[in-house]
Amino acid sequence: MKYRIEGGNLPVVEVLLEPNESIKCEGGAMSWMTSNMKMETSGGGLGKMFSKMISGEKLFQNTYTAVGAPGEIAFASSFPGSIIAVEIEPGREIICQKSAYLAASEGVELSVFFQKKLGSGFFGGEGFIMQRLSGRGIAFLEIDGSVVEKNLLPGERLIVDTGYVSMIDGSCSIEIESVKGVKNVLVGGEGLFNTVVTGPGRVVLQTMPISKTVGVIKRYMPSND
Repeated sequence: MKYRIEGGNLPVVEVLLEPNESIKCEGGAMSWMTSNMKMETSGGGLGKMFSKMISGEKLFQNTYTAVGAPGEIAFASSFPGSIIAVEIEPGREIICQKSAYLAASEGVELSVFFQKKLGSGFFGGEGFIMQRLSGRGIAFLEIDGSVVEKNLLPGERLIVDTGYVSMIDGSCSIEIESVKGVKNVLVGGEGLFNTVVTGPGRVVLQTMPISKTVGVIKRYMPSND
């Protein structure tokens, strides 16, 4: 499999497949493809479909295979930002936000990831349910805005406003932590919860979370009152 990522801050990844090579994605992710690409749709069984429903992922995935000759298929970003390619190997899984997964080679497995502290997770919002990518292969992730990478040492902690964490290595731990201090909560303007990532491992941050952008746009929308 070969690929190229183009388009600046409105990116698309074009994947070049050898004959009989396949790539999978969520339904509706394909943007364009050559005529020799064959599509098959599957749900992966009731257990997997249930976990997909919980994680906000679409219930069915499409697998595209190049038939008879090399083929090309493209997946475009749904929001201004970036697309990154991540190598997945046994023992090197990653955890990403619900909306990050775009496509992956056949050897990559997608499953749901829950925060350890359920109570704080429910109130923490976006950081509670994430996606786990494991197995072996290449995964393409969609990032809201620009990409900022941090590499944490063992035990090193990074406190992030909820929504800005796009991906972490599976070696990191992550939890939702409430903002301390009544005054900070009431007038600080930073919300009630933060995401705390503890190393060792890589953290990929995004500079323009959709949830934050929607909140800003709402301020300028006309009121129905």
